[in-house]
Order: sequence, then C-alpha cells, then structure tokens
Amino acid sequence: MVGFDDARGRHLDLLRGLLGRHGDKSISERPSFLSNVADDTSPIEFSVAFDATGECVVRVLGETVGAGSPREFLDRVAGEYGLVTDRLDAVADLFLPHEERQGPFTLWYSLIFRPGREPKIKVYLNPQISGPTMADSLVSEGLRRLNIAGAFDPMIEHALGRGERDNFSFFALDLDDDPLSRVKVYVSHDAADSADAERAAELVAGTDPLLIREFLAVLGGRKGPFDGRPLVSSYSFVEGSGERPANYSVYLPIRSYVPDDDVARARVHAVLAQYGFDRTRMDKALAAVSRRPLHDGVGLISHVALRMGEFGSGITVYLSSEAYRVMPPHKRPVLGLFS
Repeated sequence: MVGFDDARGRHLDLLRGLLGRHGDKSISERPSFLSNVADDTSPIEFSVAFDATGECVVRVLGETVGAGSPREFLDRVAGEYGLVTDRLDAVADLFLPHEERQGPFTLWYSLIFRPGREPKIKVYLNPQISGPTMADSLVSEGLRRLNIAGAFDPMIEHALGRGERDNFSFFALDLDDDPLSRVKVYVSHDAADSADAERAAELVAGTDPLLIREFLAVLGGRKGPFDGRPLVSSYSFVEGSGERPANYSVYLPIRSYVPDDDVARARVHAVLAQYGFDRTRMDKALAAVSRRPLHDGVGLISHVALRMGEFGSGITVYLSSEAYRVMPPHKRPVLGLFS
C-alpha cells in the first residue's frame, strides 16, 4: 500500500514476534487471553498516518500474549533494531510493578513502518497500573525522572480540570535516539465537548481551535457532548522543546458516533479531502483488513486523530482487525450534523 514490498517479510517477522504464541493460532480458535487493544479482544490494531509532508506511515499496535514478562519481546528485538531503552528503564519500576496489574493493560507496543527505513518501536505504559488514584502521582514522577517535571502542572491546568471526568490514560515512549523521539502523555475526557479539547490544545503553540472544532463536527456529527467513548488528548515532548509539549493530538472514537462503517468512511473521506490527503490509500487499507460490506458493522474504523503542532501535523486513521467479532451496526441512528 505504501511501498513495503521489499521489506514485507522482515516486517511480518517482527509482527509475529510481537504476537508470540498467540500469532500462531487460527482465528477460529477461542482466544486464550482477552486483550483490550481492540473491541473484539484481539491483541492487534492497525493505523495509517497521513502526514502534512506527504509521508504515509503504517503502524501496528499490539500486545504480547502469554509472555513470561511484559518486556520479553522488547528484550528479544532491542539489539537487532537498535532500540534505546534508557527512558523506559528510568520509569520501569513505576509502570511495570511486580504486583498484579490494575486497569486494562500493562505494556503495549506500536510497530512503526516507513518505506525505506528500519521499523521503529514505541511502548505504551498504563498510568493506572497501581489504581486510578495513583495515576497523577505516577505521571508526575515519570516526567520528573525524564527531566520534564515542569510539564505536569500545565497539563493539569489545561486538560484535567473537570475532576473525575479527565484522567491520564497512557504514558508512551519512543525507543530510539532520533532528535524527534517523543515522550507522550494521553488524557481521556469523559462526556467532553469541543471546547474541552480546544482548551487542552491551547498548551501547544501552533494549534488552531477552529480546526479542532471542524474535525470533531465532521467526524462526530456534533460539537458535543461526546458521551459515548471518550475523546482523548495527547501531548508530545521532544528533545529541545523543553518542558512545553511540541505537539497536540485529539482522538475521536468515531465508532461510538456513527451508525456503521459506511458512514464512518464517508466522514473520514471528508476530513482527508479537507487536508489534501489521498483517500484511496485509506480505502486500500480498509480492503486489506476486511472484505465485509461496511454497512454490516461498526468499529472497523475505530478512531481518527488530528495531529497539530511544531513537529508535524496530519490525520491518523485507526482500523480494527475484527479477528474475532464484527460489532453490529447501531440499531438507532447516531444523531448529528452529518448522520
């Protein structure tokens, strides 16, 4: 789809290594582990990132199933792919405790594939691993250990001002030494509206509240409240940006706000056209993941993100594998401007 023919075998080997023993199972077999990566409990989700530079990036989010340690996959491939784990090592005792986990996951991996380049790997850690009440403390201490302690209070002010409705949901790290290697912090916004996302984005230079408003209105069919699955904000910190985030993203779980994937596709097409991106690439990705009629289910297109800021802007479309189940269309129309 985006020029991986020469490296396809190596990329598939990396994906097989991530999935571990689970990757050898037939999808007709009942899963031995119910993952929270995707709605159908499969441990994999795909995404296609359209960048303002014209680059198109394929990413695979996954969880290793049946491993003795959450880091087993990472330790196995670190040398071959030149991974840099210093930042992960610095916060591992916070987010990878020996006690039994709490929350939906312990460690997720994102495999990032760009044509003509070595794959990159990103890890997602769970701020609520020791319980929801500890999330703020873990994020604060994690940022301190990574020398960006001053980022915590501004994030609280801009993105977590609604009490229990705003929560830290992911703490993510790029595992490379690129100058734009990121520390990312994600915040979930329950029952939020566009104004809440716009307020969160104000922390980052170069964001445009009008673009956020239009993005949510077109994809979600409303300005709010988004009282299905929550909106999510993320902040990216890179070397040289100091303690202020260099980029902001807002994620809409579109599957909660459309009756089926046919409507979701039409809305995503509209947003891609607005930003001048090639819509046929998304259609090729859809066809590669699933051959079912789009109106027969909802959730194949799971999330859509708008990225803005100093170090790159664009749109990312997330696709479920639907390996074990297709979620039925919503029985009632999802009311909104574009339903």
